[in-house]
Amino acid sequence: MKFFLLILVAFVSLTALLSGLLLMSIPDGSILNLSVSILKNTHFSNFQFPGFLMVLIVGLVNLLALFYIMQHHPLRYNYALAGGIALLMWILVQFVFVSELFWINSLFTTIAIAIILMSYQLKGKAII
Repeated sequence: MKFFLLILVAFVSLTALLSGLLLMSIPDGSILNLSVSILKNTHFSNFQFPGFLMVLIVGLVNLLALFYIMQHHPLRYNYALAGGIALLMWILVQFVFVSELFWINSLFTTIAIAIILMSYQLKGKAII
C-alpha cells in the first residue's frame, strides 16, 4: 500500500505541475485542448491564474508529500492526506464552477479518494 500511495502522489504531482505550467504558459488552453468558454461561470478570462493555482495548491502540496514519503518523514502521511484533500477540493470546485466536466475528472476523483483513504490508513499504523 505504501508503494501504491507513492506512485499515486507522484502521478498527481507530476500531472498537476505539468498541466498548471502549460496553462500558465499558454493561457488560452489550446495546448491541453481546452476552450476558455468553459470558464464562463468563473471570474477568469483565461487559464493563467487557474494554472497557477493548480501548481500551487495541487502540484506543490503533492510534491511536498512525495518528498516526505521518500524521506520517510514522520508526517509523510499527513502531507499525503493534505495532497489528496487538495486534489479532491480542486475537482469539487471544478464541478461547481466549470461548465464542462471531462472523463479525467472521474479518474482524478478516484485517485484523490484512494490517496485520502490510504494516507488515513497508513497514518494510523505509522510509528512516529
